[in-house]
Amino acid sequence: MNQKYIRNFSIIAHVDHGKSTLADRLLERTGTIPERMMRDQVLDRMDLERERGITIKMQPVRMQYGEYVLNLIDTPGHIDFSYEVSRALHAVEGVLLLVDSTQGVQAQTLTTLAAAQAQGCVIIPIVSKIDSPAARVADVTSELAQLLKVSPENVLAVSGKTGAGVDELLEAIVERVPPPRSAAAGTEPRGLIFDFSFSKHRGIAVYLRVFDGIFRKGQSLGFSAAGKEFIALEVGIFAPEERPADTLSAGEIGYIVTGIKEAGVVAVGDTIGAAKGTLPALPGYERPRPVVWASVYPNNQDDLTVLRQSLERLRLSDSSLSFEEESSGVLGRGFRCGFLGLLHLEIVTERLKREFGLSLIVTIPTISYVVTMTSGKREIIYTPAKFPEHGNIEKIEEPWAKVIIITPPHVVSALVQMLYDHEANTIGTETYHDGRIEMQVEMPLRELMRGFFDKLKSISSGYASLSYEILPERLADVVRLDVLVADEPVPAFARVVATRRVQEDAEKMVEKLHSLLPKQLFVTKIQAKSGGRIIASRSLSAMRKDVTGYLYGGDVSRKNKLLDKQKKGKKKLLERGRGKVNIPEEVFMKMVQSSAE
Repeated sequence: MNQKYIRNFSIIAHVDHGKSTLADRLLERTGTIPERMMRDQVLDRMDLERERGITIKMQPVRMQYGEYVLNLIDTPGHIDFSYEVSRALHAVEGVLLLVDSTQGVQAQTLTTLAAAQAQGCVIIPIVSKIDSPAARVADVTSELAQLLKVSPENVLAVSGKTGAGVDELLEAIVERVPPPRSAAAGTEPRGLIFDFSFSKHRGIAVYLRVFDGIFRKGQSLGFSAAGKEFIALEVGIFAPEERPADTLSAGEIGYIVTGIKEAGVVAVGDTIGAAKGTLPALPGYERPRPVVWASVYPNNQDDLTVLRQSLERLRLSDSSLSFEEESSGVLGRGFRCGFLGLLHLEIVTERLKREFGLSLIVTIPTISYVVTMTSGKREIIYTPAKFPEHGNIEKIEEPWAKVIIITPPHVVSALVQMLYDHEANTIGTETYHDGRIEMQVEMPLRELMRGFFDKLKSISSGYASLSYEILPERLADVVRLDVLVADEPVPAFARVVATRRVQEDAEKMVEKLHSLLPKQLFVTKIQAKSGGRIIASRSLSAMRKDVTGYLYGGDVSRKNKLLDKQKKGKKKLLERGRGKVNIPEEVFMKMVQSSAE
């Protein structure tokens, strides 16, 4: 195919700014999908995507517009998938920057724009939802032009709902997005993997942008990072369903069926090329690094094997998911899983429930810490129960986050207080022409996970927006907080908390457990311990069985004799080591929920 007729582009936008709806209209106007087969969010294949109105899984599609071939990669906009999005943006030459005419520029708009600019993509600015009664087309056009430092005439106006402006947009894509660079004739095949899928019949199918040479069915190919070789079982394009083709040449976007059914081989960002090729790998590849950890247990321990198989199956189409088996005295055996962020965690657990019919218990998410011991040894700790004793630690480092918040001006006072409570440092502010305030702050990732987004939505009545990116580790002032029940530590309740908040958190946890734990046959001590000392304590009174109920008069000494016997029996129980507390599952779950507040 002649590369001068190829246009590769993506759509980037804040959540719910009309990205999927606009993609629907492009497919409709180019005749890619017959009108009788059209439906809303046609590129969102998962039920979860359609319900939430967000894109989770990338979906490429090829459209024919006159003599031009338009390749669209529909990417997720959430920050959890920023690495995958950056690789997808590396596979295209242009992006459509979509901004809702009723809301204006939002936090995620800035984040996705920065990612596109970093990849050198041509930006086509678009104001969407111009059919809305609340549309502020002129204001948002001016705002977008100012952001990109372009003339307002360069900003397009469209409605994904009515189709207004879509024809002009198609012309702009052809005119403004450059064609792929020309590759030297006869070069080896080389392409960038930006996503992949799994089928139990065909194995893994990689989605790629071809940069050099030609890929054909039956070729011997290999992955640069993994070092794995395979025979291409099929090559093809997305229309939008997979459609086999004879070849995939330089500049094109398509798929290759590998036949591989092994997890951990294929990864986003890896280079695919000839098995014994001499071309170097394309730059920018990184191994996915989990930043959020949570334990996942089956409600029924009989489902442990099914849970393991389900996680392995998901990992065949999601290389960023990691897991290892662990056990809990409270919940039994399960898996400690690593995720790219809170949304990634939510999506994986929801898919486990829906696609595999599992009933799960998911613990409160935590982050990983880099701990340097007094011996000089460095460890990565991703579960509070394995956090070392305070006296053996030289320093602790934790990941931070750069957060962009765009908020109405009347919220700023409450927001400043909230930022202080969450250990955030303000590094910059900007006022938009409509009065909204943009605040750039840096804060520990653990504080961002401590209900920050929900609190922001609450104080702003839903009008504030937030986006973040992970920063390198910095020194952390945190300690391990343990909970003891009947002098026995409960690993499932262990937490890593800010030193300045440890007393407050300890008292809250003790009080909460005191109110939830059922009474035992003996007085039960509930304690919180940190830094080698008890810092909070409550006693749960003993459950007293009425051993005198059958008495019907007589001397009071008979009653006292029975009560003394009961007291001695409880003392013997403790002396024999049988005074252990079995914490009910519902108590554990309520404690986990309260820990997230």
